[in-house]
Amino acid sequence: MSLPLALLGWAFWLGRQVRPSADDWCFLPGVRDHGITGLVGKFYLTDNGRLGNGLLVGVYAKFGVAGHQWFGLVSGVVMLGLLWAVTVLLLRLTGRTAPRGVPLFAASMVTVVFLLASPNTYKTFYWPASSVSHTVAPVLACAAAVPLLWAGSRRGRVVAAACALVVGVFLGTLSEETSVVALVVLTALLLLNRRILAPRVRARARAWCLAGVAGIVMGTLLLLTSPGSLNRRERYDAGTGSMFAPESLAGSLDGFLDILGTLLTGWWYLGALAAGVLLALLTGDREGRAPVLLPHSPLLLLGAGTVTFLVAGYVCTVITYPLFGPHVVFAYRTWNDYLLLYVVLLTGAGALLGRALRGHASRGHRFPGRATRTGAVATAAAAAMCVAVCVGLAFPLGELGESMRVRAERWDHQDHWLRERAARGARVLPYKPLSVSGMGEPFGHRGGKTWPARCVADYYHLKRITRAERLP
Repeated sequence: MSLPLALLGWAFWLGRQVRPSADDWCFLPGVRDHGITGLVGKFYLTDNGRLGNGLLVGVYAKFGVAGHQWFGLVSGVVMLGLLWAVTVLLLRLTGRTAPRGVPLFAASMVTVVFLLASPNTYKTFYWPASSVSHTVAPVLACAAAVPLLWAGSRRGRVVAAACALVVGVFLGTLSEETSVVALVVLTALLLLNRRILAPRVRARARAWCLAGVAGIVMGTLLLLTSPGSLNRRERYDAGTGSMFAPESLAGSLDGFLDILGTLLTGWWYLGALAAGVLLALLTGDREGRAPVLLPHSPLLLLGAGTVTFLVAGYVCTVITYPLFGPHVVFAYRTWNDYLLLYVVLLTGAGALLGRALRGHASRGHRFPGRATRTGAVATAAAAAMCVAVCVGLAFPLGELGESMRVRAERWDHQDHWLRERAARGARVLPYKPLSVSGMGEPFGHRGGKTWPARCVADYYHLKRITRAERLP
């Protein structure tokens, strides 16, 4: 039970080796010189219009290098805690009771797969500028469900709807892709309201969904009408005309099919399926608690969930294709906006499978020994799969951790040298590019790409930097 938690703890601790790179070089001097409000204003007026994104970036950039070092630990604990809370509340509302530790185990397995199974874990989790937009954002969307699942009174339901509205507005200004996923999920819930929910909870669920949709629409309109968003669309020719052109839609479909191929052939995602199986096998019926879900066909839930994921994933690919083109397949960080939905879908499928196995075992009361063996074998197999996934993901995490450690040592050495020379009055200094996991650095692509050299110079109060072949 503790293996996924231990793996996550290790992953969070490795975050202390993170050092600024790529966009971080530009955020740090901006926050230093103009504060968080200055960075938020720059996002809204110039960069991309993402007010919520600028706020979160400003919060960690305000602490400089330390903000980058602690980002992994803080964001990881917050995401795990939110997923744990959602798991506990869902079990309660579906009329299930679980032994202590089982909900945390399931949430930790979901978190392990979500954060560590990416082809580029550094960009999806450790790089703060990407994580706040594509990794933290979908989990924050899930957080909006906590007040609804917790509400037990009319006032609580009003608060839940208000929270959905506020979170929706924030998401609309934080991440376009996560907003799309949330809109698709909320629309699916509205359409299936009468098919899956008990009559007593339909009205509150409908009000919550509509509040969330309204919030996302307002936030998205605030983003899309901003000067920064207009500048970004002009800069990358990412207007609606190019986005929905036939060749762009076809390219998006090809890219999404390639992404699906990677997801469907990644065996480590079976960890989420196994976690769902264990969740069903280790939980029991809660006495005196009527579930909120109607008796339903597993095929209905799986089919609806699958269609929701496919629609959300494809639309996300469509809106990112003008920026990345065919390379959208390799923009791994943008997968996380809908990857959490995929992992949750697999966990739900595992729970339905575990429920079916549990029902099969209970129908074997005429042969209690055989029924007991069936349940024990299923539990052992699911637990073994969780262990295998954790062990399998530990090896690439260890390699990444070593790469991060080496870069951190070199970065700290060069940082000290540059600060010392700048304090002596130097105006032009050499800089050795230090990259990890394909992160952008000045003079990348064999010196042909100078960005973000200007930002590095600003960070060290220099006029400019030149490319160095070796560390000073």
